[in-house]
Amino acid sequence: MFNLDVTQKCLIAECWCALEDLDRIHTALRRGTERSGSSVPSILNKMETREVPPTFNRTNKFTRGFQNIINAYGVGTYREVNPAPYTIITFPFLFAVMFGDAGHGLLMTLFALWMVLKEKGIIAQKSKNEIFNTFFNGRYIILLMGLFSIYTGLIYNDIFSKSINIFGSGWRVNKIGPYEKDITLDPVHNFTGPYPFGVDPIWQVSENKIVYLNSYKMKLSVILGVGQMLFGVILSLWNHRYFNNHLNIICEFIPQVIFLMSLFGYMDLLIIAKWLKYDGSDSGCAPSILTAVINLCMFSFTKIPNCPNFYMGQEFVQKVLMILVIICIPWMLCLKPYILVKQEDRKKFLMRAAQTHHSNQKDEFSGDQVNDVAIAIDGGHSMGGGHGEHGEEFDLMNTCIHQAIETIEYCLGSISHTASYLRLWALSLAHAELSEVLWSMVMKIGLQKREWWFAGGFVMYFIFAFWAVLTVGILLIMEGLSAFLHALRLHWVEFQSKFYKGAGYIFQPFSFEIILDEAAAEES
Repeated sequence: MFNLDVTQKCLIAECWCALEDLDRIHTALRRGTERSGSSVPSILNKMETREVPPTFNRTNKFTRGFQNIINAYGVGTYREVNPAPYTIITFPFLFAVMFGDAGHGLLMTLFALWMVLKEKGIIAQKSKNEIFNTFFNGRYIILLMGLFSIYTGLIYNDIFSKSINIFGSGWRVNKIGPYEKDITLDPVHNFTGPYPFGVDPIWQVSENKIVYLNSYKMKLSVILGVGQMLFGVILSLWNHRYFNNHLNIICEFIPQVIFLMSLFGYMDLLIIAKWLKYDGSDSGCAPSILTAVINLCMFSFTKIPNCPNFYMGQEFVQKVLMILVIICIPWMLCLKPYILVKQEDRKKFLMRAAQTHHSNQKDEFSGDQVNDVAIAIDGGHSMGGGHGEHGEEFDLMNTCIHQAIETIEYCLGSISHTASYLRLWALSLAHAELSEVLWSMVMKIGLQKREWWFAGGFVMYFIFAFWAVLTVGILLIMEGLSAFLHALRLHWVEFQSKFYKGAGYIFQPFSFEIILDEAAAEES
């Protein structure tokens, strides 16, 4: 794989290497020279090239799985912001929002912890089971997913579809009659204060449990989604700054932030403010968030009779925000092509001025000298005249089409991506309901069969085994894979599309082991 240099009697090769490894490479070459007994040392020189370098992200056994998730979407462009460090936290957390059950999370954590503690022995066994190897390679991902699921399960107060009452419920009932089966609790008179951590356990026996949790999880999903999308747009600023795309900062980053925050960031602020401002005493005056967003888009304002506005100047603020949203669309669509056209016109004017100046002075030079000057001018124009790579000519039509696609994709994507985060609520609801159905149709039946008292332990042994198999097979494996895939989609589409191009190619280190393995695979 080297080229032979006949004049210098040596072998020459070109390769890529990480800058941090230059000292190690020098040491390895010197050690190889000493061991071979050669009197001619190996020389390593840096060289200049126009080729785009490969992308190399240094990983360890903990971060390798998360980096593979990113690379499966696309290898990052050289020196582009790498989403992997943030994915280490956001991926298992969004998974846990959909998989929020402390009991199931504990089982997942124990399984992953076993693989982590026994990893040396498992690696030594060299198992050929592809399914197990897939789980083993992602053992640290599964470990974090399990730990986060325990946390979100405690927030939901959901442990194998049951709730635990540690701190005492915040709802109080003064007196219950002997024939009173259905009780309606008034938050004004029966509520003493919020539960210290997570959802109050009394909701487990409430008939409107699903209505309450639906509202809570749906709004929480939108808040988390808009927050992650905003973070993705902010990360794009680092790409623009590193690649010196100052025009993109003005024409893309700033209007994107304004568009997202004026529409969906405002909606999140309304949700949080509504949670903090209203309680049971004035809940009738609490505005509808959906109605407020519709009014925002329609330049209208609906006031609840006999109730004050949400805040002072709400109608004026909403109109200003909608005007900003409308302004951002032509800002993203037209400003960048307009500036590029002006830059191209100025560059052509300067080139014509330079050529006119040299043509007026041509009598002062000999013919050979005039040819040299002309070559220099043409060469400079061909290398620096275009806006694309390698001196491509500026094309207004392509630029306008590209900018139109980018604008439409971002504006419509902001709406569809915000709605896409509702899958956090939908899968969380589905997981909780499946767990509750499994408990009521299996375990609860066995516990309620009083006529089985003489063989209760024997019967419950098989009922528990059946319930455990269904829990692991359906709720842990099938539901876990479903939540994993949805979390993967949220990162690939909704998050990374805001800043990550993924148009690079991965760095492949030279390795005799890899060459021999590939040769053996081809022979077999």
